[in-house]
Amino acid sequence: MKHPKSYDTNSATRKRMSNVHLKRGKTENKLALALWHQGIRYRRNYKALPGSPDIAITKYKIAIFIDGEFWHGQDWDNRKKRLKRNRDYWIKKIEENMARDKRDDALLQEVGWLPLHFWDKTVLKNLDYCVELIQYQIRYRKEEE
Repeated sequence: MKHPKSYDTNSATRKRMSNVHLKRGKTENKLALALWHQGIRYRRNYKALPGSPDIAITKYKIAIFIDGEFWHGQDWDNRKKRLKRNRDYWIKKIEENMARDKRDDALLQEVGWLPLHFWDKTVLKNLDYCVELIQYQIRYRKEEE
C-alpha cells in the first residue's frame, strides 16, 4: 500500500498535468484575440512551419510561441536544482524541449521568419506589452519590404 502522502501528491500531480493543453490554451487565445482586435490576421498552430507556431503572421513572416515556464525552461539553472521527483526524466525532457526550440528558431530564420517567444505569465500579466512588441516587429518588417 502506498503512503497516503505520496498518493495525495501523485493524485495532485495527475490532476495538474491533465489540465495542460498543448494547443489553444487560455494564454494563446488571449494574445490571439488581442491581435485580432488590432486588425492583425494570423494562422493558429501553423503546421507548415517548424515548431508549429502558436500564432503565425504569414504576411510579415512572424512566428509567435507562447512558452510555459516549466516546459520550456525559464530560469532553468535555478529551477533544475529544485526538481525533486523524477529528476532525471524532467531534466532530460525539458532540455530536449529547449534544444528543439533553438533548432526550430534556426530553421525559421533560415526561411526568413522571425521567431518571437513569450513566457505564458508575461502574456497574462503584460498583454499590452506583448501586442506592442509584435506591432513594432510588423512595422519594422514592413519597412524592410
